[in-house]
Amino acid sequence: MQYHAESFAREGFDVDLLGYQGSKPHRNLYENEKINLHLMKEPPVFMKYFPRLIAYVVKVIYQCMIFGTKLLLLPKFGFLLMQNPPSIPTIFLGWIVCWLRGARLVIDWHNYGYTILGLSLGETHPLVKFSYWYEHFFGRFADFGFCVTKAMQEDLSCNWKIRAETLYDRPAEMFRSIPVIEKHQLLVKLSKTYSVFESSTGKENSTLFTLEDTDGKIKSQEKRPALLISSTSWTDYEKCVEELKKLPDILCVITGKGPQKSFYERQIAELNLKHVKFCLPWLEAEDYPQLLGCADLGVCLHKSSSGLDLPMKVVDMFGCGLPVCAIKFNCISELVHDRENGMIFTDSQELSKQLQELLQGFPNTNGKLDSMRSNLRSFQSVRWHTSWKNIVYPLFNEQT
Repeated sequence: MQYHAESFAREGFDVDLLGYQGSKPHRNLYENEKINLHLMKEPPVFMKYFPRLIAYVVKVIYQCMIFGTKLLLLPKFGFLLMQNPPSIPTIFLGWIVCWLRGARLVIDWHNYGYTILGLSLGETHPLVKFSYWYEHFFGRFADFGFCVTKAMQEDLSCNWKIRAETLYDRPAEMFRSIPVIEKHQLLVKLSKTYSVFESSTGKENSTLFTLEDTDGKIKSQEKRPALLISSTSWTDYEKCVEELKKLPDILCVITGKGPQKSFYERQIAELNLKHVKFCLPWLEAEDYPQLLGCADLGVCLHKSSSGLDLPMKVVDMFGCGLPVCAIKFNCISELVHDRENGMIFTDSQELSKQLQELLQGFPNTNGKLDSMRSNLRSFQSVRWHTSWKNIVYPLFNEQT
């Protein structure tokens, strides 16, 4: 949604962006005069005080009050664009507000809310069944919409009777390949906070991966580990950590947050690994794209609850020219082409074999990684705003 907001602003629209407080947005948003940010507090954890079902109802009522009030108090708007999920109560509430204010409702379908709810409650739970009906019924009230895969477009059309244009996630301009001097600047910055990035030689103005030679030129260390990066919600990460014991020299950087992060931090600390080091950094928004640009290989453990959406993290990695090993699910092949721009694995053992294959002889032998990077150049050439302007802008421009 941040990308949508920035693109609308670039094309002259005035944008009011509603979202929850938390991670700081990119400066492109909060420094843009055409974008007004309206931040809401995250709902309290009502399950601390009520049984699950009652807590869920109380949370929905709370969200209706906060979100509904925000929408009703906004300056006049012609369109309300919302991402799904979350579904409850946002779709219904958005439709009511649009009806009251004479605006058009547009839904950007990224997944189905009922499938995410089903992961924790089970597919047969009454709340999941209600969510399924709710999403099907009120989703049709939107004036038009977008979705992130061809598979989802077909499912929405055939099973939901909803027409949506496919708008693949594309990387923003900030996600790009970077020269060694920019890598060095970021790694020096990170080394001041995270010692794993420090040079093993202890030389001044050098890092584990880069150095400044006697002529003042920045170059890569000849003997350096591979920099592997993964973004995760820290669920079911145990098998992946176990398989890393078998790999060559690697610094594994894991970003992201989730309820089990502290558990895996303790588990990683107890491992006696000779060749693998870990770093679990908290990154500024501007540093994350730079770090992807420094990495040698990405790993994606995202599994779609519906089997119909694609991981945005892989899009970001591809934007930086970074090959990815991704876990297999229904439509991942719409993004990751096995052995062309990455590899697809089914379990931790297969991932381990792929990493050993790709990193064998690193950094002296990079033939397979270099080939995949070369294959990503065409993907890098099409950026978010270009795709957005071809697909989204004409639809909104027709309606204004």
